[in-house]
Amino acid sequence: MSDRIDDLDRKILVELQADASQSLDEIARKVGSSKTPVWNRIRRMKETGVITRQTAILDAEALGLEACFFVLIRTSEHEADWQRRFLDVLKRRPEVLEAHRLAGDIDYILKVRVKNARAYDTFYQALISEVKIHNVTALLSMEEIKSTTVLPV
Repeated sequence: MSDRIDDLDRKILVELQADASQSLDEIARKVGSSKTPVWNRIRRMKETGVITRQTAILDAEALGLEACFFVLIRTSEHEADWQRRFLDVLKRRPEVLEAHRLAGDIDYILKVRVKNARAYDTFYQALISEVKIHNVTALLSMEEIKSTTVLPV
């Protein structure tokens, strides 16, 4: 699909990533086009899956979610049934912001956002009660240096 994205599409995507609440008129003015072509391009990019959704980005600390943990998981279980149960558990846990399956010594890494260490322990206890895990290492982020949802288009 990226071969069908031209420079105007990229400019539109940059504007939407900066602030998706902008009006079509604002976006069109900023990218040097008119409203109708911009609307058509946005619609096409939604239909083709380039734009998957529009959402609001919230400040976790302002909501009392001050602790961010990166959770490294090693498992001795690699069967499909275990993996399905594990993924179901992760999908049900709102604390899990991201989950990645990795190559190498660590099988999975989770980004978990909670109120404090006690809330993390509650999450951890629930996780290990629902699915067998060989080893869990939790790393507390002391400072968020960079966080973005903006892709380099």
